[in-house]
Amino acid sequence: MKKSLFMLMALLASLLLVLAACGPDRDSSEGEEEGQTEETGNEEAEGEADADKPDQLKVWADEDKSVGIEEAIAAFEEEHGIEVVVEELEMATKQKEQLRLDGPAGTGPDVITLPHDQIGQLADEGSIAPLGVDQSVLDIYTDSALTAVTFEGEIYGLPKATETPIFMYNKEHLDEAPETFDELYEFAQDFNDGENYAFLALWDNYYFAHGILATYGGYVFQDNDGTLDSTDIGLNNEGAVDGAQYIQKWYEEGLFPEGIIGESGGSTLTGLFEDGKVASKMDGPWSVQGVRDAGIDYGAAPMPKLSNGEYAQTFVGVKSWNVSNHSENKEWATKLITFLANEENSKKRFEITAEIPPVKALIEDPIIADDEVAQAVAIQSQRGVPMPNIPEMGQVWEPMATALQLIAMGEQDPQQALDDAVKAIEENIQTSKSE
Repeated sequence: MKKSLFMLMALLASLLLVLAACGPDRDSSEGEEEGQTEETGNEEAEGEADADKPDQLKVWADEDKSVGIEEAIAAFEEEHGIEVVVEELEMATKQKEQLRLDGPAGTGPDVITLPHDQIGQLADEGSIAPLGVDQSVLDIYTDSALTAVTFEGEIYGLPKATETPIFMYNKEHLDEAPETFDELYEFAQDFNDGENYAFLALWDNYYFAHGILATYGGYVFQDNDGTLDSTDIGLNNEGAVDGAQYIQKWYEEGLFPEGIIGESGGSTLTGLFEDGKVASKMDGPWSVQGVRDAGIDYGAAPMPKLSNGEYAQTFVGVKSWNVSNHSENKEWATKLITFLANEENSKKRFEITAEIPPVKALIEDPIIADDEVAQAVAIQSQRGVPMPNIPEMGQVWEPMATALQLIAMGEQDPQQALDDAVKAIEENIQTSKSE
C-alpha cells in the first residue's frame, strides 16, 4: 500500500515537472506566432500601398514650357519611384479638345494644364476632377488665383502662373510710366503724327477692353459672394457704356491707326512698337521677348488710372495644373501637382520660364520684386479680376468683339452696340443650355 502510494506521488510529481517545462516553450511559441502575424500584416499593408502606386504618370505641359518643371519632375521621380512622362501640347485649345477624346479612351494624361476660364466647362463635362488638398496647400496662393481655380465651391486646379495686361513703354519716348490715362491722352495730342503713336491697345478685343469697361462699372456676370450669376449680365449698364465711349474717343480722334482693328490688329500693334514708332502700349508679358529681341529699351508698369480715379481692372488669367477625371491615379496625380506648384518649384519655374507664379511669398521676393515686368504683372493682377470660369463665358467673346469693332469704327452708338451684344449673349446661353 505504502509502495503504491509512493509510486503514485512520484508519477504526479513527474507530470508537474513536464508541464512546467512545457509552459515556457508554449508561451514562446505563441509570442513568435504573434510576432510573425504582426510582421506579415505590415508587409501586407506595405504591399497594398505599393499596389496603389502607379509605375507611371503622364503630364501634358504647355508648349515650350516643360523645361520649367524638369528639375521638379526628376525630384518627384527619385522620391516616389514613379516615372513621370511629360508631353507638350498647345494649352489654349488642344489640351481641352484632346482630353475629351483620349480621356474616355483610357489613353489620356493624369495631369493637364489649363487657362482657368476653361475650368467650369471641363468640370461640368466631367473631364477634370476636384482636388482634395489640405488648406495649408492652398494658403500659399493669392486670393484672386484661388478664386480663378474655384468652381461651384470646389478647387479644380493649383495655380502655376498668372498673367494680365500691363503698361509697357519705350524709354526713348517716355522717361517713366504716366500715373493717369489723362496724362497719356494729353501726351498723344503732341506726339501723334500719323506715323508715331503715343499709346496703342487692342480695345476692339474684349480681353483688353474689359480693363476699361469694368473700371467704369461694367461686369460680365454678377458676382454673388463668389457665385457668378449668368442671368445678370452687366456689359450694357451705364458704367460699361461710359467705358465704351472712352474707348471710342481714342479711335474717333485718330489716336489709334485704322489697321489696329480686327484680326490683324495684334500684329500691327506689335510691329509698330518693335519698330520704335509707339511710345507705349497695353499688352501682356508674353510680348516681352519680342520687344527685347527688337532691341527696344523698354519699361513696364501697372496700368494707369482712368479719369474716374480708379486703376484699370484688367482681366487676370491663371494657368493651373489640373487632374484628369479619367485618371486611375488621381491621388498620386494630386500629389504630383502639389509638388510642382509649391513655393520652391514655382520659384524655379519662374526663373526658367519668366511666368509669374501667384504665390504670396514670392511677390515680395527679390526675384520678382526686382524684375520690372514681373512686379508690374504681380501688382496689376491684384488690381484686376479673374476671367469668369463658368461655361457661359464661352458665349461672351464673339458678341463683344463684334460690338467693340462697331464702336471702334464708329459704325454704331456704344449703347446700341452693347445692347445688341448682351441680347446675343443671352440667346447663346439659352441655346447652349437647351442642346
